[in-house]
Amino acid sequence: MSKIGLFFGSDEGNTESIAQRIAKRLGEDVVDIHDIGDVTQLEFLDYDKLILGIPTWDFGQIQSDWEDFWDDVEAINFAGKTVAFVGLGDQFGYGDFFLDAMGMLHDVVIKTTDNIIGYWPTEGYDYDASKAEITLGAEVAGKKLFMGLALDEDQQPELSSGRLNLWCAQIHAEFGLDTPLIELDD
Repeated sequence: MSKIGLFFGSDEGNTESIAQRIAKRLGEDVVDIHDIGDVTQLEFLDYDKLILGIPTWDFGQIQSDWEDFWDDVEAINFAGKTVAFVGLGDQFGYGDFFLDAMGMLHDVVIKTTDNIIGYWPTEGYDYDASKAEITLGAEVAGKKLFMGLALDEDQQPELSSGRLNLWCAQIHAEFGLDTPLIELDD
């Protein structure tokens, strides 16, 4: 069984907590969690399946550890890898920049792979603009989606558990995992 590498950056702990909650759902024996502040490009080579977790700060800024690693992530060849994204943001305080960092990270990764999974519907969110929003083609009838799971731990924390359960079930299937999936109410 190939493991999933989950790489995250977190200043206040929200994205780290989400990474741990994802690992519990997919199986802690299936997911290796890495703080982006403690890795090199070489760790990415160990995985064919990746989950990248990134929060957006202030007015569309990249979280500090991801920012420090940005030149390195741009040098990684993601060819042959399946990649899913998780973005955290504040849709009410920064509704013009909701999940922009996830969109910027997606734009880097998509340069070397087109095997992106985990797209997520934009319904149920109240924001003005997002670099993480994408309109896919005929397979979803031109529906607007986020490039990955969208979470707002500041304004909608009560929705995160349900969203995590649904998204983890989705990527469990899209990754083709044959391990048990655990739904949690955390």
